[in-house]
Amino acid sequence: MKCKSRAEGFTLSFFSMASTCEVLIDTDDKALAIKMGNIAANEAWRIEDKYSRYDQNSLCSQINNNAGTQIEIDEETFNLLSFAQQCYDISDGAFDITSGILRKVWHFDGSDNLPSAESVAALLPYIGWEKVTFSHHYIQLKKGMEIDFGGLGKEYAVDRTVLLLSRTADIPFLVNYGGDLAVSGQRKNNEAWQVGIEHPAFNANQSSIVTLYNGAIATSGDANRYLLKAGHRYSHILNVTTGWPVEKPPNAITVAAPKCIQAGFLATLSLLQGENAETFLAEQGITHWSIR
Repeated sequence: MKCKSRAEGFTLSFFSMASTCEVLIDTDDKALAIKMGNIAANEAWRIEDKYSRYDQNSLCSQINNNAGTQIEIDEETFNLLSFAQQCYDISDGAFDITSGILRKVWHFDGSDNLPSAESVAALLPYIGWEKVTFSHHYIQLKKGMEIDFGGLGKEYAVDRTVLLLSRTADIPFLVNYGGDLAVSGQRKNNEAWQVGIEHPAFNANQSSIVTLYNGAIATSGDANRYLLKAGHRYSHILNVTTGWPVEKPPNAITVAAPKCIQAGFLATLSLLQGENAETFLAEQGITHWSIR
């Protein structure tokens, strides 16, 4: 973990969940800032170790590798799965953490390598949250199925970190994990946090500045994950019914909400609406920023 001083305090940075993570802390106490940075890093790494699909020792991999049998879970995992259930219900099945299995044929690396229609169709029978059974004590997938916490994990880590740091000291801070972030407490003289939103579509002098007094923002989009073939850009946001990318979504949507995990879900849910993403958010009265 790195610690850098800034005019208002310190910035603690580390790498986790395939992202650069930062915690900005408004304090003159360097020892306290380092302590809080270590708490943040340890929590982010703990969540990554537990829920990453890339770690064969994680609980997520244990669940996936033993599909067809009951796997014991704890209260934290039950709560995450319950939130995934709520997201599935609210989205009428469009937000489905079993759809991560499509990564076996979709590789959003900026190339023009599209999967065959046959390979996509072959995975569709293994998608469907309604096929999953879980309780406070166990989860069971049908054989061949997988779950993927990627659409929730980073945002959940932000909220968990905010909770732990708030218990450590009553000072203003900002938690930023790869662009998904939350703040706690107004800054000196009741000033707001100024947060920049960037995207490759912007030129070098372009950005959007968000003023944040409290709460969280999260961004979903195809800045780094897309395919481009014959002038058509394929988003990594997939329609779980067809297994193919949604049509004409914004390049990115940033959403504000009280909690980061809520903001992340709403950002993804809006992209699942395709060209109607902004209309959907406006009708719900949700504060957002769109890039096309």
